[in-house]
Amino acid sequence: MSIVQEIKNRILTSNGSYEVTREEAEALIKEPLEELCNAADEIRKEVCGNKFDMCTIINGKCGKCSEDCKYCAQSAHYETECTDSWELLPTEKILEDARYNDSKGVLRFSIVTSGKRLTEDEVERACESIRAIRENTSLEVCISFGLINEKQFRRLKEAGASRVHCNLETSEKYFPQVCTTHTYQEKIDTLKAAVRAGLEICSGGIMGLGETMEDRIDMVITARGLGVRSIPVNLLNPIKGTPYENNRTLTKDEARRCIAIFRFLIPDGCIRLAGGRGLLDDKGRSCFTSGANAAISGDMLTTAGITVDKDKKMLAELGFEVRL
Repeated sequence: MSIVQEIKNRILTSNGSYEVTREEAEALIKEPLEELCNAADEIRKEVCGNKFDMCTIINGKCGKCSEDCKYCAQSAHYETECTDSWELLPTEKILEDARYNDSKGVLRFSIVTSGKRLTEDEVERACESIRAIRENTSLEVCISFGLINEKQFRRLKEAGASRVHCNLETSEKYFPQVCTTHTYQEKIDTLKAAVRAGLEICSGGIMGLGETMEDRIDMVITARGLGVRSIPVNLLNPIKGTPYENNRTLTKDEARRCIAIFRFLIPDGCIRLAGGRGLLDDKGRSCFTSGANAAISGDMLTTAGITVDKDKKMLAELGFEVRL
């Protein structure tokens, strides 16, 4: 019996509670791709069923970011074609977008802001927007407001937010090659603060920053240890003007291997295809048969995405049920 089948069986006989070790996950890196992906999809079906978690995002505050993340078009450190910039959007605009997404049958709606963290005044205005969304739609509200603190998270939860997004991006070892204006520990502290405030947490990363597969595995193991069950998998879209503009984009098979290994590591999680999915010639279809069971649909922050209607059609063809 292959190592893929051995580990898969350990997961399935434990009803998904078996915790794959780093060594086991690394052993999957060189295993035959189709066997690995088929096993990951079997784990997904047995542990999670055919429910699919679809979310959309709004660029709630854009541009002029103080952080030097080397992949980002919104960083003030680089000259990119992304010259748009606006302060935190008013409640009316955010609610308008939320209502549209609610009408499309989306489950979750996330407000994402540029910058290291929101100010106290911005947090209060965000609370107003969240209350309006919860009062006027059926959407769950997620927030991605940077490195804010537990007290602020508690206010946002009281307003109606249910989940916090803060990507680890890569492994702790590789992170200093990606960003120098904040630390990996600050990200971990933010996620822990959100949990203390009673919020769910969502954290993954970007594949294609120059990291190794071992770095990707380390990232997911760290997320797993924090209690993360929603793992966004972004594929780097090299942005002209950023330090990563000449990075090679991942192939479809490389993306599938990442997805499959992440499913082994977090059998009961939402492995969520996110930014960069549009770079794949099948728009992620093969990843959804390799263990993925969630996606960010619609437009991303500074790049075009795939419409909710197109995603829902594809997912129905694959036998998924978008959770409403």
